Amino acid sequence: MGIERKHELLIVTGMSGAGRSTVGNALEDLGWYVVDNLPPQMLGPIADLFTLTKNPLPRLAVVIDVRGGDFFSELSEHLNSLRTRSINLRVLFLEAFDSTLVKRFESVRRPHPLQGNGTILDGIAEERLRLLSLRESADVIIDTSDLNVHQLSNKIAEGFSLEQTRKLQITVMSFGFKYGLPSDADLVADMRFLPNPFWQESLRPFTGEDQKVSDFVLSQPGASEFVTSYLAALKPVLRGYLQENKRYATIAIGCTGGKHRSVAVSRALAEELSKLEDVAISIKHRDLGKE
Repeated sequence: MGIERKHELLIVTGMSGAGRSTVGNALEDLGWYVVDNLPPQMLGPIADLFTLTKNPLPRLAVVIDVRGGDFFSELSEHLNSLRTRSINLRVLFLEAFDSTLVKRFESVRRPHPLQGNGTILDGIAEERLRLLSLRESADVIIDTSDLNVHQLSNKIAEGFSLEQTRKLQITVMSFGFKYGLPSDADLVADMRFLPNPFWQESLRPFTGEDQKVSDFVLSQPGASEFVTSYLAALKPVLRGYLQENKRYATIAIGCTGGKHRSVAVSRALAEELSKLEDVAISIKHRDLGKE
């Protein structure tokens, strides 16, 4: 007997040191039944057992990672098998920059599980290689590089609390292209077609969160048209996400430094998105304050 559609099965995986333990604890606090370090071969049996208990709980989270050794290589096969059944299955993948992961391992003075006789970076590189296909098929990707344990717990609460999982969780993120693309973005838009307030001395010290900068950006030719047209283009995409049971999406809006144009447009777009049904909106300004 498989899990009924009302039951949720969440696979938590990703890079070692990216915060799986923190996520597991946060999910438990939200009422999920969490199983840590489960061999992939046990996914089917535990899914059946989960629904056959006297008082079956509706939500099960399973933490699976490379600690499973040779067993881990069979994870994709078992996930594909579960997807053929009537199971509300999602995969949450956690990642972080190499430099962040190295610092975390050094802070706890523990080796990377795959480094062997090499360095921590060697272990990280090998793990990224093994997880490549799993990352590509993940339903939710969270980059924890800039998140402390409290921020990560709050992000999990935003996306996986009982009330929130009924809606599509959309994060509208501003960023600066000079600092790199957000690794967890589902959709990316470029605001560098708009005049840069940086070259206006009266606006340079301020950000897109300030009304004078926002007014300047949104009054430029093409700005309002972009927000309206992009919103129209997003609506069928977001409906498709919900139909495919994708419950978490990140829309990244970029400009050069992530201070003016991307911030102003992100706020305007988030305001329009918040008017839609079955969505919950949060805003993140990734690079604000770096300049």
